Amino acid sequence: MDSLGDLLFETLTIIVINLALSGDNAAVIGLAIKDLPKEQRKIASVLGAGVAIVLRVIFTVIATVLIRIPYLNALGGLILVWITWSLVKQEDRADEEISGKRSVMGAVWTILIADMSMSFDNVMGVAGAAEGNVPLVIFGLIVSIPIIIYGSNWLADWMNRKPFLIYIGAAVLAHTSFAMVFHDKGLNLTGHFGGLWEIIIPYGMAGTVLVWGWFQAKKIVVARTIQESGNISRK
Repeated sequence: MDSLGDLLFETLTIIVINLALSGDNAAVIGLAIKDLPKEQRKIASVLGAGVAIVLRVIFTVIATVLIRIPYLNALGGLILVWITWSLVKQEDRADEEISGKRSVMGAVWTILIADMSMSFDNVMGVAGAAEGNVPLVIFGLIVSIPIIIYGSNWLADWMNRKPFLIYIGAAVLAHTSFAMVFHDKGLNLTGHFGGLWEIIIPYGMAGTVLVWGWFQAKKIVVARTIQESGNISRK
């Protein structure tokens, strides 16, 4: 039962990470297809996101194999810490610079280029959570495909309306990143400090992100309310 529980937990973690890091990718799809005729939007989104996901699976499988090498797992974990920080800081991403395209192939090309430029965080997060399980990587990404394709603008808008969702994704990433460092065979931190710290630190960091994110999300909501009130009063 433990193995089944671990498998379900890892699968859910991969799906959450993929969705948390795909908000900007979904926004790219929405922006790229917004100027297309309605009947062509679905074609462009399916083609663009479909090909992008296939390439992402390939890159993630490669990363999953590479992080088995001593010290690379720890390096990937440290990179993921930086990615997590970038996510919660809500830095400007490439989706803000994407303009709408008026042809299906133009939209598909835009989606591919933007997706590849933004997918390193996704690849590292999923590869770390999978812990070398390639079939699990593929399954987790495939499960996420329909949501990414059909969610598009809705997914990005949902995170904008509910800022705390961003921090839930960041907490999952924080746990994964520190777990990657502890699981590195070269560092062998578990052997040096004991198995208890392997649990305490990743979950402790995830909890810290959630608590901090709760207050940050409330600040964001208050700031938006004040801004909206100011806009209404000026009208």
